[in-house]
Amino acid sequence: MSREMDKPLISLHLVDSDTSLAKVPDEAPKVGILGSGDFARSLATRLVSSGFKVVVGSRNPKRTAGLFPSAAQVTFQEEAVSSPEIIFVAVFREHYSSLCSLSDQLTGKILVDVSNPTEQEHLQHRESNAEYLASLFPTCTVVKAFNVISAWTLQAGPRDGNRQVPICSDQSEAKRAVSEMAIAMGFMPVDMGSLASAREMEAMPLRLLPAWKVPTLLALGLFICFYAYNFVRDVLQPYVQESKNKFFKLPVSVVNTTLPCVAYVLLSLVYLPGVLAATLQLRRGTKYHRFPDWLDHWLQHRKQIGLLSFFCAALHALYSFCLPLRRSHRYDLVNLAVKQVLANKSHLWVEEEVWRMEIYLSLGVLALGTLSLLAVTSLPSIANSLNWREFSFVQYVATSSGGKMGSGSGIPEFQSQDPHLPDQTSVLGSRSFCCSLVSVSTPYGHREDLSWTR
Repeated sequence: MSREMDKPLISLHLVDSDTSLAKVPDEAPKVGILGSGDFARSLATRLVSSGFKVVVGSRNPKRTAGLFPSAAQVTFQEEAVSSPEIIFVAVFREHYSSLCSLSDQLTGKILVDVSNPTEQEHLQHRESNAEYLASLFPTCTVVKAFNVISAWTLQAGPRDGNRQVPICSDQSEAKRAVSEMAIAMGFMPVDMGSLASAREMEAMPLRLLPAWKVPTLLALGLFICFYAYNFVRDVLQPYVQESKNKFFKLPVSVVNTTLPCVAYVLLSLVYLPGVLAATLQLRRGTKYHRFPDWLDHWLQHRKQIGLLSFFCAALHALYSFCLPLRRSHRYDLVNLAVKQVLANKSHLWVEEEVWRMEIYLSLGVLALGTLSLLAVTSLPSIANSLNWREFSFVQYVATSSGGKMGSGSGIPEFQSQDPHLPDQTSVLGSRSFCCSLVSVSTPYGHREDLSWTR
């Protein structure tokens, strides 16, 4: 199967229906694209709609011209690289060598590498695709950018995807030029440093939820342990000692008993690292020593652990609502009614059990609501709409009420202005003191500083 798609990602009539893509002013900056694949077509669509004049270089321009916007000029590669100063290289690594015949025409130009290796290729090659491209064209300036943006995001716009575009290069002027172009296209450039960071950038699309791996394994391990314990206690022990077959409890009842146990332990693991960090800094008597690596990683995973705790609590609520729907529960009700008739009891009412269940359900609903509020406010889109005082108020009230209900709920994760540097707050001792653990970026990695306010 050919690696170049013959059909565009979005129908051509959608592209042509946009009048902004039909005509580009002559004074618009000219940008070149080498390649006619799916990403090249999406990139040309976004550039044309952003006001750039696009020249596409293809080995077969007659066959691929109909796949691009009408405002884009599709020609041979030699003609496409003659006038633009910035040229996007949208071909695979194995085809870089076929561009060496254009080395004289590419002298002094900026080449933007948008390629991504497969996982096998990433492990096979020590140098990144961008560094390999730079070695083939030493007279050009290579910039690594737009490799984490999907073709759909380019065509539909940044509203349907991540707005951040990591950019790296050895020349600051080239990075500035590509950054300005990214801003004009509606994206947010992020300076990743020199071209040596290209290998790390190319590994980003290969990762699958890296921040969730350890918390998910932790939650899964806790679930297995508690499930095994509840199985032995509620199913296996009655079967061995009393010959009662209660294996029907495995799908719903045992799972429902296990979920709140996992939620409680995960929730305690959210608060515990903050207490340990504060205790460690108080013992050292300084806030300028970085935390141990294990504690640093624990602090960084608190948000994921808290959200998994909320997930388990929500599942527990759903399972609890399903308990009366079970056939076994209906049989228990019938058996209880028969026993009541045989015992000649016309009214069965235990006041203590009634009040206990009413209070239990009420506090459970309030705890789940509190945990839901904290989970929602931990989302960046919600947290960014609140100022620091509003966010702190929501977190403090929710965690305080959760503690008074005896249910323990909350995700004490404060978002700083920098999305890569989470801030945490914990309360130690008197309510009049607040111990803020502020994340600081250092040359040696992530560090949490301690400051006291009254």
